[in-house]
Amino acid sequence: MPVNPETQGRSYGPFEPYEVTRGAIRSFADAVDARSGAHFYSEVARAEGYADVVAPTTFAVTIAQQAEFHVVTDPEVGVDFSKVVHAEQRFTHHRPIVAGDVVRAGITIESITSRAGISMVTTRAELTDADGVPLTTVMSTLAVREDQS
Repeated sequence: MPVNPETQGRSYGPFEPYEVTRGAIRSFADAVDARSGAHFYSEVARAEGYADVVAPTTFAVTIAQQAEFHVVTDPEVGVDFSKVVHAEQRFTHHRPIVAGDVVRAGITIESITSRAGISMVTTRAELTDADGVPLTTVMSTLAVREDQS
């Protein structure tokens, strides 16, 4: 089943808030080998001007992908995740994410294009703080191989 182009423009969320912890930031920093002390020690982060431990720039993907889950599991969209290759990810940061932030995410299917048996599904996740102030915009494109019959 091909991806349904009629779902372009569909939005989901906002979802349950994600509470950013020092532990989550430290674990992510370890996983991506981000070695700045500002990711691990609040005193280092404060000395650099942050309110608390600051997340690596790609940390936002952990929250954005939770939102993207709703797109890829929506049967009307028609994404077969067993046929997905992650094609692109872009971040626009409006301010750094720090420990203690409560982040909400909403996601929109920006575009769906198909050619040569591949559907390209681009989503835009908007991450905001508890007051609705923008934190990060995450653009993601999935390449979905269509069935050949």
